Amino acid sequence: MLKRELLRLKNRGIWSWAGWVECWRNEPSLQFWTLVNVASATLALWLPLAPSERALILALGVLILAAELMNTAVERVVDYISMDNHDMARKAKDLASAAVAVTAIAAGVAWLVVLIG
Repeated sequence: MLKRELLRLKNRGIWSWAGWVECWRNEPSLQFWTLVNVASATLALWLPLAPSERALILALGVLILAAELMNTAVERVVDYISMDNHDMARKAKDLASAAVAVTAIAAGVAWLVVLIG
């Protein structure tokens, strides 16, 4: 059983990395948010912040990347089903994009609270 679970863990890592590489190569938004995260993390590690503040900033940055990956997945599935313009397809894509925006807003609010508070 342990051997099977270790193999499954290994496969999850391989598949996750393949998903990251695919998105990185084809989605400028992921590249943008990654660069924003590098800047944010650098600042969070350089400033004299409490460990909890650093953790919050870093975790929210990672969540932005996760939201962007999910947004890309929704876009790919919608495009796979049909390339025709359809109101429901547009709404699904817009909702996934809004999830990225809300996550980014949460990170921005956290930065504001940390810097002002």
